[in-house]
Amino acid sequence: MKTFCGRANPTTGAMEWLEEDEDYDYHQEIARSRYADMLHDKDRNVKYYQGIRAAVSRVKERGEKAIVLDIGTGTGLLSMMAASAGADFCYAIEVFKPMANAAVKIVEKNGFSDKIKVINKHSTEVTVGPDGDMQCRANILVTELFDTELIGEGALPTYEHAHKYLVQEGCEAVPHRATVYVQLVESKRMWSWNKLFPVHVEAADGEKIIVSPSEMENCPGVPSVCDIQLNQMPSSDFTILSDVVTMFSVDFSKPVKSASTYYRVQLDPVKSGKAQIVLSWWDIDMDPSGMINCTMAPYWVKSASAFQWRDHWMQCVYFLPNEEPVLQGEKVYLTACRDEYSVWYKLQKARGEEENKAAVRVESPVCRCQAHLLWNRPRFGQLNDENRTRQYMKSLMKVLKTDSVCLCISDGSLLPVLAHYLGAKQFFKANHLEDKIKIIEARPELLTSSHLEDKKISVLLGEPFFTTSLLPWHNLYFWYARTAVTSHLANNVTVLPQSASLHMMIVEFQDLWRIRSPCGICEGFDVQTMDDMIKNSLNFRESREAEPHPLWEYPCKSLSDPREVLTFDFRKTVPQHSLSTEGSVSLLRKGKSHGAVLWMEYHLVADISVNTGLLQISNEKGNCEWNPHCKQAVYFFSSVIESETLSDLPSAVTYAINFNPKTGDIAMDFKL
Repeated sequence: MKTFCGRANPTTGAMEWLEEDEDYDYHQEIARSRYADMLHDKDRNVKYYQGIRAAVSRVKERGEKAIVLDIGTGTGLLSMMAASAGADFCYAIEVFKPMANAAVKIVEKNGFSDKIKVINKHSTEVTVGPDGDMQCRANILVTELFDTELIGEGALPTYEHAHKYLVQEGCEAVPHRATVYVQLVESKRMWSWNKLFPVHVEAADGEKIIVSPSEMENCPGVPSVCDIQLNQMPSSDFTILSDVVTMFSVDFSKPVKSASTYYRVQLDPVKSGKAQIVLSWWDIDMDPSGMINCTMAPYWVKSASAFQWRDHWMQCVYFLPNEEPVLQGEKVYLTACRDEYSVWYKLQKARGEEENKAAVRVESPVCRCQAHLLWNRPRFGQLNDENRTRQYMKSLMKVLKTDSVCLCISDGSLLPVLAHYLGAKQFFKANHLEDKIKIIEARPELLTSSHLEDKKISVLLGEPFFTTSLLPWHNLYFWYARTAVTSHLANNVTVLPQSASLHMMIVEFQDLWRIRSPCGICEGFDVQTMDDMIKNSLNFRESREAEPHPLWEYPCKSLSDPREVLTFDFRKTVPQHSLSTEGSVSLLRKGKSHGAVLWMEYHLVADISVNTGLLQISNEKGNCEWNPHCKQAVYFFSSVIESETLSDLPSAVTYAINFNPKTGDIAMDFKL
C-alpha cells in the first residue's frame, strides 16, 4: 500500500506530495536508530551480562525460580543473557512492532524460544495472571530505558508502573541503581550556545554595538538538555568551579516515584568565577554492592583506560538561568528540579535554610524571548562567532552604498542590523530599528512591489541560514528564493553571497563508523537479523542518503585532499537542467575509507568566503578540524576498504554527484 505524504521541501521551499510506501516511517526509524551503536558498546553489554548473572544467582540461592521481566527488549539481547544465565523464564516487552518481530526471530535463531516470550505491547498495557501476558509477577527486573539525561525516555514512569503491577516486592533489578553527578563550570564557548553576545560594528561614523534586548538577556531559556560528546571538549574551553558531586540517585529495586521533585546539594567553589554551566552525567551499578559499574564520566574524571566510546549515552550540558558570580570558599546551593522526563538547574547563594526552601519552585523554565525556540544551540554559537561576523561585515562594506535598498532572506539573522549600521539606507527583512528595518512576513514567491514600496532591490543578502535545513545543501533555499524575487531586483543587483560550492573529502572515523557497522555476534549471541534489518532499511530507497553529523564531536582523519565538486552561481537564477559532476579522488593516507564528508562554502564577495565544513587538516596524520556551529553531511560507504600500506591502497575513489534543480536533491554515488 502507498500513501500520499505532504512535506515542505527544505531546499526548494515547495510543498510536495510524495507517494510513500507505508513502511517508509518505519524504515527511517530503523535506518537512523542507535541499535548498532548499542550492540557495539562492549562495556555496556559485558556489565549487563555480569549484573544479570549475579541477579539470577541471588534468586536461585534463595531457592526461588528466576522469572525475568525485560522492558524495552529491542533485539532480545538482555533476555537471552538472562536465559543463558539460568533464568527459568523471561518476559521480553517491546512496543515497536518491527523490533518485536525481529526479537522473536533472534530469540528463535539462538534457541531460546522455550524460555523467552516476546510481548509486543507498551509495558503499561501488559497483564498478569492465568490468562494474562505474564503468568505471574517477575522477581528480576531488567531494563535499558535510559538516554543521556537518564530519564528522558520515560524510565521513571515505566519503573513506577512495573513495581506496582508487574514485579514482586523486593525484586532484583539490573541495573540496581543509577546516580547522577554534576560539576559547575564557567565556559565562554558553551555559554555562547545559550545567550547572544554583543556585536561590535566598526562603522564609518564610529563604533556601534548590537546588544540583545533585555527580555532575551534575562530569559531562562528552554529546559531541553544539550547532550554532547563532552570528551571532545578541550579542557582549555572551560574552567572548573566545583568538585564533582552526587546530585541524586534512583534505586530501581524499590518502588520508584516519577512525580516532579527537586534535589539540593551544597557546593564549595574551588575557584572564583562566573557559574554558567552545569555539566552532568550518570553511572549505573548493575549490582547492589556497586562492584559492576558502567559510567559516562568524561575524560578529566576517569582514567583513559576505562574509556568506552558510545553515542547512545553521552554527557549533558545544562545552562543556568543566569550567570552567577561565585567566590572560592563561599558556599552555594545547587538545586536540580525534575519532572517525569527532564531535569533543570538553579544556583543560589547560601542563605537561611527556610528562606532557601521557600525559593524552590519546580515549574520548568519557559523561554520568554522566542530566540531559544527559533535558534538551536549551534545557531547561537554561530551568531556569536566573531570571525564569521567579521567576514560578513568586510563583505557588506564592499557592496553597500548610502542609497542601497537591501532585502535579506535568512531566518533570524543579524545581517539587516549589520547592513543598516554599515550604511544601507533602506532595509527590508522577510531589530529597535523599526523605522529603518521593515520585516516582511511573506514567502519570497508572494513578494509584491507594494511590500517594497515600489523600490527595486539593489543588494540581496543571505547568510544563508534556514531553520528547516538539515543537510548542508538545504540552505540552497536562498537560491530558489533569489529566483522567486527576480522581478523585484535592480538590473545591476549585487547578490551576497554571490555563489556557493559543495566540497567533499574521504575520511576514516575514529568511532562514528560503529553506528552503521554490522555487529554479527554480540556477547556470544547471533544478532545478524538486526544487521539485516538495518541494512534493508538503509537500502529501502534505491539511493543511500547522506546524514547530518556535527563532526567536531566525532574525530576523523582525511584520507584524501578536500575537493570542490559543484558550484552554484547565485547571480543567476536556478537553472532548468541538472548540475552534475564525476571524477576520482586519490587516497593519500593508509586507513579505512569509512565514507565521504560533504559541506558547503559560501563565497560572499570575490575574495571572502564562509566555510561550513573543514577548517583545517591539523597535522600529517590527517586529523581534521571542523566548523563547530554546523552539521556536515556524512555518506557512509556500504563496504569499507581497509588499507594497511600505501601499496595496497585502492589508488582512488570515483564519485558521481548530481544536483536536481526540480527537487533540490543532491544524489551521490561512490565506488572504491
